[in-house]
Amino acid sequence: MREKEIYTALPALLVPWYREYKRDLPWRQSRDPYRVWLSEIMLQQTRVEAVRDRYLLFLETLPTVKALAEAPEEVLLKLWEGLGYYSRARNLHKAAKAVAESGEFPRSAAELQKLPGVGEYTAGAIASICYGEQIAAVDGNVLRVVSRVLASEAPIDDPATKKKITASLTAVVPSENSGDFTQSFMDLGSAVCTPRSPNCEVCPLAAICRAKARGVQEKLPKKSPKKERRNEQKTLFLLECDGAVAICRRKEKGVLQGLWQLPCLDGALDAENALAAAADFGVRPTAIVRELHREHIFTHIRWDMVCYHLRCALQDDRFVWASPEALETRYALPTAFRKFLEI
Repeated sequence: MREKEIYTALPALLVPWYREYKRDLPWRQSRDPYRVWLSEIMLQQTRVEAVRDRYLLFLETLPTVKALAEAPEEVLLKLWEGLGYYSRARNLHKAAKAVAESGEFPRSAAELQKLPGVGEYTAGAIASICYGEQIAAVDGNVLRVVSRVLASEAPIDDPATKKKITASLTAVVPSENSGDFTQSFMDLGSAVCTPRSPNCEVCPLAAICRAKARGVQEKLPKKSPKKERRNEQKTLFLLECDGAVAICRRKEKGVLQGLWQLPCLDGALDAENALAAAADFGVRPTAIVRELHREHIFTHIRWDMVCYHLRCALQDDRFVWASPEALETRYALPTAFRKFLEI
């Protein structure tokens, strides 16, 4: 089959397969754009298993876009805790305020892209699922599936590759089942045409897949060479006084900007220098309870962290002193810091 014929065959193969085998996911119970939008933002760079329960809790607390728009940022960030990439939550908040002010969700992909945090893929997914717009939503799953079906060697992280695939898929999006077509790629990429060990024997596209025919499916897709991740060393302080723990805000720029953290210094301090630094905080450290070592990986940065759990005699007012209950229910600490909260 020629490339154009392969694209043309996709809807007839994928839509019936999706309707028979689609996953039972909470955000598929409605075509309410608020719910679909929320799920798409949560699922960016986050596994379905991590999102499912968080999504339901989020909707229990903030069931409408108006409720989200009116929610204090602290409430939103606490609901987002553990999902990472907190800029998504802040953009969600900004977009909710814009939607609430206008009175309704935008009803096209082009208008949806004007909302903070809504890119081409998210806009296409919402527009096709909620409004039936004939537009392709192209993410990593789609790029992987199409690259294999076509046995394409073009790097999928090349914008030109994505642009070409998006145009070719948009040309074949079915008029009546655009949302099912979009979601079929989600499920196919998640459960069948997976990054490693694709299950070609049950794939609805097996008969037209060039990569399968050539035995190269596990060698595709291709990507450009990765940039090396930058390593940074951090010293954290778990300062405990009268059953409370010291936390503070991160600076407004850089990784995890503006979020709550344990007191943190650049570099790796030994125990002696860590005690001296804690004394400079004005908390009068009395004992080192333990020394913990962890790592945390961001997209382009790896933190190698040492954390000193110190008992202290004073609660200096440069910090917020939070009880264990408040840390669980009120303050959103990113996972990089929360992994040390084992008092």
